[in-house]
Amino acid sequence: MAKDLLLEIGLEEVPARFVRAAMNQLKDKTEKWLTDSRIGFGAVHAYATPRRLSVLVEAVEEKQADVSEQVKGPSRKIAQNENGEWTKAALGFAKSQGVEPSQLYFQELAGVEYVYANKSSVGTHTADVLTEGLTNIITSMTFPKNMRWGSHELRFVRPIRWLVALFGTDIVPLELAGVQSGNVSRGHRFLGSETVVASPAEYKERLRDQHVIVDVEERERLIVSQIKALAEERGWDIAIKEDLLEEVLFLVEYPNVLFGTFDESFLHIPQEVLITSMREHQRYFPVLDQKGELQPYFVTVRNGDRTSIDVVAKGNEKVLRARLSDAKFFYAEDQKLKIGDALAKLESIVYHEELGTVADKVRRVRHTADSIAALLGADKETAEAVSRTADICKFDLVTQMVYEFPELQGIMGEDYARKAGEKEIVARAINEHYQPRHAGDRAPASLTGAIVSLADKIDTIVGCFSIGIVPTGSQDPYALRRQASGIVQIMLAHGLKAGLTELFDASLAVHEQRNMKRSADEIRKDLNDFFALRVKNVLTEQANRYDVVDAVMASGFDDLLLTVERALAVNGWTSGDQRAEAKPAVDAFTRVCNLAAKATTSTVDPSLFAERAEHDLYEAWQKAHEGAGKSLEEGDVKGALAILAGLKEPINAYFDAVMVMAEDEKVRANRLAALKAIAGDITRIADFSKLVW
Repeated sequence: MAKDLLLEIGLEEVPARFVRAAMNQLKDKTEKWLTDSRIGFGAVHAYATPRRLSVLVEAVEEKQADVSEQVKGPSRKIAQNENGEWTKAALGFAKSQGVEPSQLYFQELAGVEYVYANKSSVGTHTADVLTEGLTNIITSMTFPKNMRWGSHELRFVRPIRWLVALFGTDIVPLELAGVQSGNVSRGHRFLGSETVVASPAEYKERLRDQHVIVDVEERERLIVSQIKALAEERGWDIAIKEDLLEEVLFLVEYPNVLFGTFDESFLHIPQEVLITSMREHQRYFPVLDQKGELQPYFVTVRNGDRTSIDVVAKGNEKVLRARLSDAKFFYAEDQKLKIGDALAKLESIVYHEELGTVADKVRRVRHTADSIAALLGADKETAEAVSRTADICKFDLVTQMVYEFPELQGIMGEDYARKAGEKEIVARAINEHYQPRHAGDRAPASLTGAIVSLADKIDTIVGCFSIGIVPTGSQDPYALRRQASGIVQIMLAHGLKAGLTELFDASLAVHEQRNMKRSADEIRKDLNDFFALRVKNVLTEQANRYDVVDAVMASGFDDLLLTVERALAVNGWTSGDQRAEAKPAVDAFTRVCNLAAKATTSTVDPSLFAERAEHDLYEAWQKAHEGAGKSLEEGDVKGALAILAGLKEPINAYFDAVMVMAEDEKVRANRLAALKAIAGDITRIADFSKLVW
């Protein structure tokens, strides 16, 4: 026989950002406890609203599974003394397994006799272990922030107000923080009341009767379907941002979508400001027309039914009017601030106590950006735009609008710079230099924005590394991994020819002027290791095999564009129908490179060649060297690989006819040097020894 199990933890309203993780944690802990307790169970369903976390487990067995297993103990020579008596080790083993010494026996394993015990345990009734088990599940839960309330010692995300614990129709007795379990749940705070849950199977429906949609997926479907229906009815495009939907989902128990309006005069403010104000302060969904232009409407989700929905809409309109009036005031006041005055204020804002003010950072970014522009051979107009953008890229940080909405940094800078008469390319680049802001965001569209973004990001990384802030494990408070990934994304998106090392050096040259705590060589090594992981992630995301990624990375990754092309070429050459054809060439490459590692000189003297095969291979390589080198310079890795693969026959003929490790030291060194020259071209593409066949 099996019964359903229900556990509901009733709480005061939990912050929306904590709910989903807590719900999943409750489910995982319940599954683990049942498994560890040898209790069979069926499907597990997790539910959550702002006021409850619950889990319903179907078909939970009424009895733990019996256990019978053979346990190995110490060897015979340790378990028995010379007289055949049990030693302390054997007696201790018997006690630990709950058996009498007389029940121990010997069995041979790999030629050695060991003492064994047959350990058996009869499963107890599930009902007898549920109280302790469920209590441990609840008390072991962790949250980003905990509370204590009253005189209770228990720490939890919010005070526990009721508990429902049912095994079938029976109440599982629990008591936590003065709250005893029962079969009475609570409905919607205003529309519902207490309700008796007679059995787990009727849990969802009993709460639905009390205006609580406890199933998260059902609640989300309701919200989305209502929004889409409203959009279709009104001819709107309602932007459903995933993170906002997630938050709203855990703010309501009984969702009903409604819309309101605001004065069209507010549309003179940049729509990013209005959208941010609606989303961040009010949790509203903005309404756009089919061209993507903001309309004077908003959509929100009420936690309740549709009674007096028009009154609710008017209340929301009143609150939003006040918010937008503030934004309108900030926007007007900010435009009175001159860019020069804003930059002067940056002198008093500390960026980091060891890295100076924001103004100091801006100066470093300017010098680094100028170096990168020169490195890339930017034309005069672009170079001037880069300098001006870098000079003023952070001025909007002191505006009231960015103070109120930090996520608008750059966006407001672009708008204010344009209104202050800055060139369009500069205004746009001020916004772009923050891109990509997050995973999935696009790189800056303009070269000016890309260069300043590179300078800003590499300054942050080098600055942090120079004072010993290097991300470890999951800790990355300054988002340096995101900044590094952004650099890689920008360089690939714009096809920039500069190497990563040149980028590092451009920033290090600026930071060295301020007496760094660590040496440039130490920082450069850390930067190389740090960026290696970012590049490896990019190659992996491009569907290259793991062994190809390792092989290509082993040959360096300073030139990002060429690294991507090398991985693409090697992956294609050693996959599918070409794989069998590539194998002999790869074997030849690997043999050359293995011996080349023993070379002590790079000088090759053809006059020391004693075999025809030596001359043939060297001549074939000289032709291949020129052709492959030219192909690589042009970015044609496939062409270079095809040329080098043509050396397979002369390489095999060489090894058939030549003893590389000759007794004559000069001949041996010359042969190794020749192989080293060939290996140099091969390893420009990959370390083929890392490929797995």
